[in-house]
Amino acid sequence: MAAATRSFQLSAALSLAALVSAASAQGQLPNQVPQQTPAPPPGQGQGPAQVNTIKDVFQKLYGCWKPPPLSAATPMDITVILSFTRKGDILGRPRITYESPKASDNDRLAYRVAVMEALQRCTPMPFTDGMGGAVAGHPFSIQFRTSDPSREKKAWLTPKIL
Repeated sequence: MAAATRSFQLSAALSLAALVSAASAQGQLPNQVPQQTPAPPPGQGQGPAQVNTIKDVFQKLYGCWKPPPLSAATPMDITVILSFTRKGDILGRPRITYESPKASDNDRLAYRVAVMEALQRCTPMPFTDGMGGAVAGHPFSIQFRTSDPSREKKAWLTPKIL
């Protein structure tokens, strides 16, 4: 029951993020601060012009990623799983599989919206014919990390007393 409720909440949040993103793109949100730089047209995010390797997919997606400003959300990590069609469109719905555990609901929502905006900026992904056929339907797990990695405790660097 709890898993079903969590799944419903996640689905509702993703739907809300898509609606907010669409409304902001059309300038329908009240008290909206205008963007200083225009977003690149779909499929024209930073990165390689033609995507021919897995590395190019990640470079393209990370080039489209714009985390929320510090004034809007505390830095956190978020992971999304998605699949592409042969033509580079998103297949099905992207699914968020990880969010930093100490993040507030407002931070989570801001980062979900930022992830959906990044995906909108980057799709359709300009796959070469060979790459499109190779990745069609296969899941990609994309980690968007903005938390401070220097604060993470590394187990292999911790001194042990035996």
